[in-house]
Amino acid sequence: MAFKFPVINPLLHNELRLKIMVALDSLESANFMYLCEITGATRGNLSVQIKLLQEADYLQVDKSGSGPAARSTCCITHKGMEALHAYEQGLRRMFAEGVPDMDGKRKLG
Repeated sequence: MAFKFPVINPLLHNELRLKIMVALDSLESANFMYLCEITGATRGNLSVQIKLLQEADYLQVDKSGSGPAARSTCCITHKGMEALHAYEQGLRRMFAEGVPDMDGKRKLG
């Protein structure tokens, strides 16, 4: 069987979306402005990326209030946690296993 790299989730293979997911994996939840602050994203870009993750059912977004006092809080879903951990394992596997040479042998040490 020919060597193939593990499949890497393209939705998570984006710097900002990955930052959002890692942050929410380690926090119970985070509000929109905190995510802007820790990721360094603009509000517009963060909003777009959160929407993509929400549409994939990786995030749950709860909104409260209206107007200037409106507040959005995000948390990672079970499906999102599974996807993030599978992404991490795929990267770890790539680094740990490397690529076999053309004869199918792996370099040791």
